[in-house]
Amino acid sequence: MNAKKSLLMLVCLVLCRCGYGEHSPLLPRPQQVQYGSGSVALHGMRIMLASSAVPADRFAADQLRSWIQQRTGLEVSIGAFGNSADGETPILLDREDTKDEPLALPGEKPGPDSREAYELTVTQQGVKVHARSSAGIYYGVETLRQLVEGEGTAAALPEVEIHDWPSMQYRGTMVDISHGPLPTEQEIERQLDFLVRWKANQYYLYTEDSIELTGYPLLTLGGRLTKDEVRRIVAYGRDRHIDVIPNFDLYGHQHDLFRIERYSELSDEPHGTEFDASNPKVAALLTDWVNQFADIFPSPFVSIGFDETFQIEAATHATGSAAAPAGMFVKQLSAVASGFQQRGKTVMAYDDIMVKYPQIIPQLPKRLIAVAWYYTSEDPTYRRWLGPLETLHLPHIVQPGVTSYDDISPDFDTTFENIDTFLAAGRHSGALGLINSVWADDAQLLFRMSLPGMAYGAAAPWQGVPMDRANFFSDYAKQMYPAAMAADLASALSHLTTAETDIKKLLGEQSMFGLWEDPFFHTYYDKLAAHREDLHQTRMHAEQAEAALLHAKSLGVDPETVNSLLIGSELLDYVGEKFQTPLDMSAIWNSFGPKRPVADTWWNDWESQVTHYDHSYVTDLMDRIADLKPAYQAEWLQEYAPYRLGAALGRWDAEYQYWRGVHEKLRHFNESTHAGDLLPKLNEVLEDPHPSWTSTH
Repeated sequence: MNAKKSLLMLVCLVLCRCGYGEHSPLLPRPQQVQYGSGSVALHGMRIMLASSAVPADRFAADQLRSWIQQRTGLEVSIGAFGNSADGETPILLDREDTKDEPLALPGEKPGPDSREAYELTVTQQGVKVHARSSAGIYYGVETLRQLVEGEGTAAALPEVEIHDWPSMQYRGTMVDISHGPLPTEQEIERQLDFLVRWKANQYYLYTEDSIELTGYPLLTLGGRLTKDEVRRIVAYGRDRHIDVIPNFDLYGHQHDLFRIERYSELSDEPHGTEFDASNPKVAALLTDWVNQFADIFPSPFVSIGFDETFQIEAATHATGSAAAPAGMFVKQLSAVASGFQQRGKTVMAYDDIMVKYPQIIPQLPKRLIAVAWYYTSEDPTYRRWLGPLETLHLPHIVQPGVTSYDDISPDFDTTFENIDTFLAAGRHSGALGLINSVWADDAQLLFRMSLPGMAYGAAAPWQGVPMDRANFFSDYAKQMYPAAMAADLASALSHLTTAETDIKKLLGEQSMFGLWEDPFFHTYYDKLAAHREDLHQTRMHAEQAEAALLHAKSLGVDPETVNSLLIGSELLDYVGEKFQTPLDMSAIWNSFGPKRPVADTWWNDWESQVTHYDHSYVTDLMDRIADLKPAYQAEWLQEYAPYRLGAALGRWDAEYQYWRGVHEKLRHFNESTHAGDLLPKLNEVLEDPHPSWTSTH
């Protein structure tokens, strides 16, 4: 980074913090902010449009009017500049260019002279948002929305002067609609509304086979968006200056296609996951897909995937092909990229295979943009992923992710560290932008739990300075929720993050998969004692989060963003209790010594506490998972189509049946033995699928 840029960033940081703590936090932090000493009441304001206004400016004005009404109850009118009545304070939306482009295009530039830059001033004479484009106007209006202080009719704007611009030209979020549940059209629109608050300008719809294609009626039947739904989503995003971009996987990750018998011959292995690049029928199918997708998505960008080609080497060896695996990869990628480029698209592809075989980079299609993805920060320079791209001057974008795809509740510590470090490395390597990914690998994820991580990843590449990670939950909650509830939400997010971190010490990184494991199986049972305190802390933090969320709900907080977090807190408390239970049971069991005690002791210390039909260790867990299931199911149907819901709920049913099975085995043991009989180890009683206990009497 050169000295001039470093000085600019330092000046921006100082200006941003000048008077900042006295006012509403702004996310992302504007590049330059200077507050005055006074404030201007919102009551009596009128939104005014310049003569050069286009429909997009009117849309921004309508949005601002709606936000003010929702936030304060005040009715604000809209009119042309110069038509204000006496006593009205103007909010002027002033766009200078008569020719407007609402979306980020190939070749987009960031910085203070960029199309998306804006100026915002609030004085006693009125408010002015000035920008070159309707996108700049919209971002200025979003910042104006965040500036509002106070409640109801007493709400006001602080005197302020803001000069703001994006530090990176492409600021995207990728949402996975193929690995797990299928978000509804309305849910994707909610995500777009949410993301533009933090100045995102791209939304990547990751689909393997989850979009309707003419001629493929059996493909992901019941689990796809229709073409009309996609077109409406695209239009909805465009109104909010977010380009909805298709993110495919057109080499691997195609099992949904190949498991259909009529297409199985297109796979490199029977019913496999990757296309057979040597099969001429593959080229015909992909040409058809390219043309259909190009018609559905008007975006000038397309991401074609080409990551994780796990079987490429095995397939080459199995067929005896003389071509190297890298050669097969280049052939397929070039064919798909050429098809989209002929339709006027700028093509992106994942870089994991490129950096594995860096010798292929010079052979890649011209103008290809590589997407470097990685979701942890053990190497904060990301040289493995960025080094070859930088050395060979391949344009690239960095892709961190929200760590929620295999998690009971999002791991925001890992998320924020990944975003911060990958973004910093990307700035150093000259990356064009950032795509923050939200995967759904475990097929259990409730996307709304990930919203804070999505906000963080959208705001970070706009800012010229690092995110204020220590205060993010507080700043985010103050922008998302009324003042009376913001502290509860910030507290809940912090405690949820800590609870998730604590449970991972036992369950590992894939805590959602660990949730369903048998706690008496030796892999877990043998190490439970060493994690007693972690389980305790998991439950303490989960319960503090739950209490804070319940308090916020009692105050009337919007359930759309809170119910999923509440389910997360209850699940974390459940999993803590689940893995505590073997410790509690073993302590009682081991206290008896080598033989079963007399009847009174056995009843008082064991049966009544562990296996009784109500208010006992085992039945408590049966009750809890059964009671949580309807809430989870209801939240799923708020976010998603019913597709895969049955499979997701199957895990919940199996969890209930597991504890019912534990209950039956313990009751069987109780009925098959008597006082004075030898006691085996507790986990042996539960692990034996066909126990047979012989009385010594």
